[in-house]
Amino acid sequence: MAERICSRVERKCNPDVLETVIEIAVGIARQSINRTGRGTLFVVGDEEKVLKKSKPLILDPIAPYPKEVKDIRGADIQGTIKELAKLDGAFVVSGDGYVLSAARHIEASSRNIDLPMGFGSRHMAGASISKETDAVAVVVSDNDEVVRVFDDGELVGEIISGIWDMEKIKPHIKGNYEKIVEKDLNLTMIVKAT
Repeated sequence: MAERICSRVERKCNPDVLETVIEIAVGIARQSINRTGRGTLFVVGDEEKVLKKSKPLILDPIAPYPKEVKDIRGADIQGTIKELAKLDGAFVVSGDGYVLSAARHIEASSRNIDLPMGFGSRHMAGASISKETDAVAVVVSDNDEVVRVFDDGELVGEIISGIWDMEKIKPHIKGNYEKIVEKDLNLTMIVKAT
């Protein structure tokens, strides 16, 4: 799944790390279906610049721990992320897959960002940070349970939990896109065409 998105993003992208982040994001989106809406934001890569363009909203619950326990591919950190997603703010994930910080406020600028109507501040922050850095942003929407991927300020992927009638759902990606149905994962992906 992430290889398809990574092949379409302009940023240096580690498919294993992005794949794991997307899987966690889809899990959070699926949990939101049965509860009140819960969204979050993951910023992957270019971590030094991302950290400079953000600030903690609260005392960071992730930062003090040693690097070896913060590998995004580990079950313990994944469980922690799912719990911390209840808090406001973004997760910063290094390009090599370590969760560096949680509950961060991304200093977003709407300059040169063109989002579809109805997208909120979390989407603006994801689009903005992906435009201003070499990071990729993964946003879990809290109102429609869709995971969206931004690169260079542009929406490049939408992952919809479940197999939907695409005639009833209008993708938000501008220009040409490809629809990918992963029946074994119960997902529909809309990915910007190259």
